Amino acid sequence: MKKLLVVLFVAIFTTAFSQELKIVSGNFDFLKDQTEVNVELKFDNALYQVENFTEAQYLERRKKEVLAKKTEQDWQKWNEEWEKYKSSEYIQYFFKGINGKSKKVTFKNDVKAKYTLIIDAKWIYAGWHGGIIGQEAKLSSDMKFVETDNPSKIVMELKGDKVLGKPQNKAFVMEYGRIAGAYEATGKVIGKEIKKVIK
Repeated sequence: MKKLLVVLFVAIFTTAFSQELKIVSGNFDFLKDQTEVNVELKFDNALYQVENFTEAQYLERRKKEVLAKKTEQDWQKWNEEWEKYKSSEYIQYFFKGINGKSKKVTFKNDVKAKYTLIIDAKWIYAGWHGGIIGQEAKLSSDMKFVETDNPSKIVMELKGDKVLGKPQNKAFVMEYGRIAGAYEATGKVIGKEIKKVIK
């Protein structure tokens, strides 16, 4: 009976893991002789929440929710943080996740590396927070490793499917904090796979 439970647990874990990250084409071998990889984030085609809002629709909804309880100044502050997280914080959380796993290759932004990883967000679920409990964010994304000097040359493609974020960060009570956790978790998932190839 114990053996059956262990086999069942492993099967469930493996299935859950494979659902989070799928390799569409290529493999990580091209990273074996690299020390740095450049990273870019894209949000142009991202949809939000189970309703598949555009970003503009999502922000309009959040604005109404904030203004129903707080002031215009509070909304401006929220919006500024949202933009800050998109422009700089999400990528830092991604680095926290991936660079903690792979010691041979470091992922950075704005570096002159041979390869660039483009993370194109497709679906973002912001989760929720209700006092002592909350729901982590989820992130689905298309990811491509391309040659930095020739971005049309794709060396590897992956898909992240509803990667569940981490709850341990200082801004978890806010939407952008929870989404940052999903970027960190995405980094960890990729980092684990890279570590299997690059010892």
